[in-house]
Amino acid sequence: MATLALADVDLHFELAGTGPRLVFVNGSGASIADMGILIEVLAERFEVLVHDQRGLGRTGVPRGPAPTMADYALDVVALLDHVGWDATGVLGLSFGGMVAQELAVTAPGRVSRLALLCTSAGGAGGSSYPLHELAALSADERRATEVAIADARFDEAWLADHPGDRAMVEHMVRRSQRERTDEQRRGEALQLEARRHHDVYDRLHRITCPTLVAAGRFDRTAPLENAVAITEAIATAELRVYEGGHPFLLQDPTALPDIMAFLAEP
Repeated sequence: MATLALADVDLHFELAGTGPRLVFVNGSGASIADMGILIEVLAERFEVLVHDQRGLGRTGVPRGPAPTMADYALDVVALLDHVGWDATGVLGLSFGGMVAQELAVTAPGRVSRLALLCTSAGGAGGSSYPLHELAALSADERRATEVAIADARFDEAWLADHPGDRAMVEHMVRRSQRERTDEQRRGEALQLEARRHHDVYDRLHRITCPTLVAAGRFDRTAPLENAVAITEAIATAELRVYEGGHPFLLQDPTALPDIMAFLAEP
């Protein structure tokens, strides 16, 4: 783990693996530690640059004004400058897909290939589920909502018949219940506030690199129609739909190999 000192926050980041360069941008509330297994798989084929986004993991909560989505994208640019990468493939997952879109429209020369997973463009392109509203719910209501928006099929009968999905839901619940300090909660809330105002749809036409938009057929957090809107707005984009919900990477065994093969293309 290394650190890049910025004006308002110290970013913790890691480089792992060998191969084509790839920046992995994580989802809401997730840290490097949370996604360790996925990062290890990516590092078998790529040189992966990943960081704890501002307010999360080992990166501190930023000083000064609340960060915008542009700030999260500029963090990636600063990391690329720091490690000496002119251009790279970018894989953005959920919230990370929002950051990746912002990065690709503001610094298109830095992105050679782009994979946008279970994400939304905002504005006229459709927004993802308003996760910031979950804070006002009781603990039971919040857990029930998190399960319901993960996959439209997730009810008691489905989970009883699908032990893999049930185990995944149980992991989701444990993660949402883990203890957090007040500062950690503040960092997560700042990220959700930036997410709340995400709107890049009218600028997506600026993206000209090969782009893969991947979506889960039953996703209720970032619905399939939002992925369709992104694909239609980017001239170089193709859409692939997988059998799963928001966590389709864990549900459809064809998804991750497909996405990695796309990112590995010259």
